[in-house]
Amino acid sequence: MRVFRLIIQISLCVATVILPLETGFAKGSSANHADPLLQERLQLFLRMESLYGIPWNYLAAIDQYERTMKIRKKQTDNQASSSRLTAVDIPSDRWAGSMNPDPDDTNPVSIQFFGGMGMDGDGDGLADRNNDMDALTSLIHFLAQYGFSQDDWQIGVWSYYQRDRSVKTIRQFAQVYEKYQHLQLDERHFPIPARYDYSYRSTWGDARGWGGRRIHEGTDIFARHGTPVLSTAYGVIEVIGWNRYGGWRIGMRDMGNVYHYFAHLSSFKKGLKPGDIVEPGQVIGYVGSSGYGKPGTSGKFPPHLHYGMYRETGGADWAFDPYPYLKRWERQRKR
Repeated sequence: MRVFRLIIQISLCVATVILPLETGFAKGSSANHADPLLQERLQLFLRMESLYGIPWNYLAAIDQYERTMKIRKKQTDNQASSSRLTAVDIPSDRWAGSMNPDPDDTNPVSIQFFGGMGMDGDGDGLADRNNDMDALTSLIHFLAQYGFSQDDWQIGVWSYYQRDRSVKTIRQFAQVYEKYQHLQLDERHFPIPARYDYSYRSTWGDARGWGGRRIHEGTDIFARHGTPVLSTAYGVIEVIGWNRYGGWRIGMRDMGNVYHYFAHLSSFKKGLKPGDIVEPGQVIGYVGSSGYGKPGTSGKFPPHLHYGMYRETGGADWAFDPYPYLKRWERQRKR
């Protein structure tokens, strides 16, 4: 604990020398991705890596996970959140200490006295949970208790969130960032190649009878048997194999923490397996008519791709209508 605090103090002293030198530095191919906000955010992660040794993609993965979990949460302080580069938001009780009578405490001494996480990361004498440097420094200090090897880091992340699902998703995000070396990973792609014939309409909520009464959670895209199926986003394959409803199916989680479900396939792309990183437009499988029975059942309906989208908000994934997104991606492809 004391050693880490000493490191922070030394780092703050040299930060004024180190940080300006990194302003024009872009890691890997990120120099080719010109979104100014994402570039500025990446530079901040790189600075924290140079100061404290934690890989930048670890910080980027945690930040992205926090960002996706806030999509449906009402922002209580729009002004503060709009001025932030990161989405790292340590709860006030953990920041100031659960027994601290002042949940908005910014005094590092009293925060430490009450066992809070909050630290002064930019040397201004305040521990402000709405300050990016302070928030990241405090999070890094927490994770540093467990170490920065991949296994140690995952233990630290679990200790912070105490949820296996969070650890898995953050680990996947970190792997994708490590591969592509930039943050511009929001590209999307229609799941059927343009040169193939296909048709679809909105089928969200339609009644389904096989296997019990249920609604249709997705969009059916009809195409010829064997038509290639493409990844719709950057992400990681989570599931591949048989499902009695969806037949041969693939589940992929993208960088927005959305789960993409490709079902009724005839086969998978050779060699594809759980844990593989995929990107928009990459072939992952082929249209079929599998499902509605034991493994290998096929032909109970015309060949088509069932495409579904599910979002995580802290509990079970919830389905939402993919049809408007498919229409948007189709228009973008035509342009």
